[in-house]
Amino acid sequence: MAIDQSSELSVADFPPAQKLAGDRDRVRADFWRKFKRVASHLPFAEQLLAAYYCAFDRATPLHVQVSLLGALAYFILPFDFMPDFLPVLGFTDDAAVLATAIRMIAGQIKPEHRDKARATLERVRSGGDVAEDLNAAS
Repeated sequence: MAIDQSSELSVADFPPAQKLAGDRDRVRADFWRKFKRVASHLPFAEQLLAAYYCAFDRATPLHVQVSLLGALAYFILPFDFMPDFLPVLGFTDDAAVLATAIRMIAGQIKPEHRDKARATLERVRSGGDVAEDLNAAS
């Protein structure tokens, strides 16, 4: 499912996400904890994972990593503009922030990021472990 890219919501609009984005290890750990819990409910799960792999890829330019880490931090925060526990609407703002970040860095998410995202999503949705992803080098 494609992400609606018409929104202009960004991490800059939410200081707690900006602060969290500066702690790569916490973003990595908290991302997997939340992702595994909600993956089956996210229509944009594959795009989110591709953004994750791009953000933690050493070959990704620093400005791209910063943008994506901000979007990932926004995703993992429990309280944002629209709390995630709200049925249907809860992840709408997360999708908008991610779409804005992806639009800003168009072309930086490589086919290998997307391929790994598809494989990981399949593994997570079938109950598999994310330990290799959590412990991957950044």
